[in-house]
Amino acid sequence: MAPVAKPEMPAAKQFLNRELSQIEFNRRVLAQAENEETPLLERLRFICIVSSNLDEFFEVRVAGLKEQIKLDAPGSGADGMAPGQAFERVSEQVRELVSRQYQLLNDNILPALVEQGICFLRRDSWNDGQREWIRDFFFRELMPMLTPIGLDPFHPFPRILNKSLNFAVALEGKDAFGRNSGVAIVQAPRILPRVIRLPKEISGSPYSFVFLSSIIHAHVGELFTGMRVVGCYQFRVTRNSDLFVDEEEIKNLRIALQGELSQRHLGNAVRLEVADSCSQQMVEFLLGQFSLGNEDLFQVNGPVNLVRLIQVFDLIDRPDLKFPRFIPGLPFFSQKKKAHNIFELISKGDILLHHPYQSFQPVIEFIQQAYADPDVIAVKQTVYRTGSDSTLMEALVAAARLGKEVTVVVELLARFDEEANINWAKRLEEVGAHVIYGVFGHKTHCKMAMIVRREAGQLKRYVHLGTGNYHPGTARVYTDFGLLTCHEEICTDVSEVFLQLTGLGKASKLKHLWQSPFSLHGQILNSIQQEIKHANAGEPAAIIAKMNALLEPSVIQALYAASGAGVKIDLIVRGACALRPGVPGLSENIRVRSIVGRFLEHTRIFYFLNAKQHNVYLASADWMYRNFFRRVEICFPVLDPRLKKRVILEGLKPYLRDNVQAWEMNGDGHYKRKSARKNNRFSAQEVLLEKLAAVKQDAVE
Repeated sequence: MAPVAKPEMPAAKQFLNRELSQIEFNRRVLAQAENEETPLLERLRFICIVSSNLDEFFEVRVAGLKEQIKLDAPGSGADGMAPGQAFERVSEQVRELVSRQYQLLNDNILPALVEQGICFLRRDSWNDGQREWIRDFFFRELMPMLTPIGLDPFHPFPRILNKSLNFAVALEGKDAFGRNSGVAIVQAPRILPRVIRLPKEISGSPYSFVFLSSIIHAHVGELFTGMRVVGCYQFRVTRNSDLFVDEEEIKNLRIALQGELSQRHLGNAVRLEVADSCSQQMVEFLLGQFSLGNEDLFQVNGPVNLVRLIQVFDLIDRPDLKFPRFIPGLPFFSQKKKAHNIFELISKGDILLHHPYQSFQPVIEFIQQAYADPDVIAVKQTVYRTGSDSTLMEALVAAARLGKEVTVVVELLARFDEEANINWAKRLEEVGAHVIYGVFGHKTHCKMAMIVRREAGQLKRYVHLGTGNYHPGTARVYTDFGLLTCHEEICTDVSEVFLQLTGLGKASKLKHLWQSPFSLHGQILNSIQQEIKHANAGEPAAIIAKMNALLEPSVIQALYAASGAGVKIDLIVRGACALRPGVPGLSENIRVRSIVGRFLEHTRIFYFLNAKQHNVYLASADWMYRNFFRRVEICFPVLDPRLKKRVILEGLKPYLRDNVQAWEMNGDGHYKRKSARKNNRFSAQEVLLEKLAAVKQDAVE
């Protein structure tokens, strides 16, 4: 084979910007709300999801850019874009996205909901009965909780919490003490719902809601007796939410984090959202209070806190306006009515679970049977995200109470789950469990649980390995694979990783698992290089990888080299992707697609043809710098040929065939949605639901 010509494209131009790629992902999410085939209430939910995504984007990514600009940080990322340039482009594109979002809500979604008897009543449309009920509600439920703050030298501008709903009130006149500051701030308590449903007898429609902001707007004058309200404007500020702990200074990570968490809501402001009716004078006043500029301002035509609108989804009992309900499938052993021993079943062969199409219940049973089984002597598990209310965590607490040797590696720095994890750590410690906080500087992101059981006088290990968190809630809406096995060498590898996390010592070579920060990056590069060798030898060569994000430069460059050698590469990347596919001389043999649908695609699957050995790996890690070098991750092989085939047929091939929820990426980072003829429609998620769910779609009723 003739030598492959090196691409003439400059190195920086070979990579796409991470922040801009994340905005592209949110455009694809918003497209779910724009799609009239999506059930109406689900369209509303997708609008809220976009807002939630953007909140975190500003709290973390934009906050990071602003910090780099503030510190005049030199250099740039692999894409060559300086922080200031990136911020400017991000600001422009987010502004356009938010404008589309509110236009869609006001012009399409809300009118369509009205046609279905679901109304969000504006103040100017309230009838006498509604107005009376709302006024009574204000005095009974709201006014006792509100604390208006008039601004003067003794009452400075209050500390506004991150993402809280607030009102800036312009006033005229003097109060009882002769004060006349002209401005007051009213903060809406977080405990209050942001939408209130009216009683049926006065609603005028099956479902009528009133925004909390509308109620406060209508009655804000009651908080300022004898003064005249000349303007009332809702606003919301987003703050930098990254936590900082100094490894050299802290003595106890949990205590240090508890101190930091209280300050998270008061980090540096990065974005101000105000109603588009807000006066220019008030806008400038608020920007000044938060040390923000016009580039940080978002004036919106509607509620500034769209995320909280998602609660409406659960308040409306209209299955016809939601995705059809389903019951996750159960593996054959769980469908039997008689009691079963999960350890005996695993001993007969590895068990593969595909969530959410298949139930998460066997994973919970794995831990629950462990604490109830007198032959089980030890339980070890990692916890990254599990939620504040977790049956699985309760099972670990119960196991410790019963005297089992319970070891839990809790990642206290799991962003936005720190508080829940701290609470679980405290509860586990109180019942005698060994609680470890992992390795400072390396988040413990791997998903693994190990049971040690005494059988026939010997100790035998059973493990669960997964691509997703031990979170029963997200297991209903995230796609993930989980493997239950007692394969001796894999169990030995898992035991070794637990020893690394809980003790001290050199990292030993693992037999089957690839592990970050030690071997995963190198093994991925070696596997790509192996495909290049096969291609150069004239043999078939292929790579298929499914993940949430692809950003690590050296892996991307290795994929470019593989493309140049003739390796066929299919990448299924849900979110940010810095690789440019289909560029002549660089990536002709690489195709990138993204699937955005009912379920959040969370599975990490790495497939290498490898001379038709069909190597299949499942992982907790994406191909990002942090996953390779700053986290403890595991990537594990699927060794059972039967299960390996399942992963390929369920986790990869349907997503490459999808022409309903798939988006194809081009070389400049933009995506085009696949279009299907009615008689050739193929949706991976719908097909897998039909194939794996226990009760199909509409049959739930």
